[in-house]
Amino acid sequence: MKKHRRIGLWCILVISLAAGTGAVIHRDTSTDNIVSYVVDPREQDIQFYWKDDKREILKSIQRLKDHLDQKHHKLIFAMNGGMFKADNSPQGLFIQQQTTVTPLDTTSGSGNFYLKPNGVFYITVDKNAVVCQTTNFVDSGRIAFATQSGPMLLIDGAVHPIFKKGSSNLNIRNGVGVLPDHKLLFAMSKEPINFYDFADFFKQAGCQNALYLDGFVSRTYLPEEKWIQTDGNFGVIIGVAIPE
Repeated sequence: MKKHRRIGLWCILVISLAAGTGAVIHRDTSTDNIVSYVVDPREQDIQFYWKDDKREILKSIQRLKDHLDQKHHKLIFAMNGGMFKADNSPQGLFIQQQTTVTPLDTTSGSGNFYLKPNGVFYITVDKNAVVCQTTNFVDSGRIAFATQSGPMLLIDGAVHPIFKKGSSNLNIRNGVGVLPDHKLLFAMSKEPINFYDFADFFKQAGCQNALYLDGFVSRTYLPEEKWIQTDGNFGVIIGVAIPE
């Protein structure tokens, strides 16, 4: 396994590990409040999970862990992967194994999901990872996995214009961005943080585009960094597993 990748900053998707990962807790010199994980989709088999083999919604990281244990895979990273409805079905687009489970949502409404521009995080069958605005999303038929959420955190290298520096709108938050080397940066705040500071985390890492995944319900499982959260009650889950 490769050494952890460490990025100097102002300091659930399930992924089956083919080779190599990078994990690090980015440290803010005053708050130390971001836990993150770097993934190379070209070397890893990314999976976005929602239901188990009995077609029951997983909901929690623990149930995902149990599900993978039965398949003799060890979970080493997991994170909730997008917003969901009251019945735990994905809100907006969800593509799994090239099958569209729920369609793209281009309507307007209230809540973070509808803070325009919102966006889509997807991975192609060629292992290319993309975060784009919903209005720019095109289903090529070669998308292996996709999840829609909102708002965008970074848009072409700029913090979403609606976010205000110093805002008192604090919450636990998690998201995903694409790094300059085309690897993925997953991050979750360990403590409440405002949108601007959370988006700036991805900007300082070098991401051009990043997407907010969810808020106070967010959970991350990363035992390598002694960050273990196995509860949850959400929809799609993202993570990493290795064969046992």
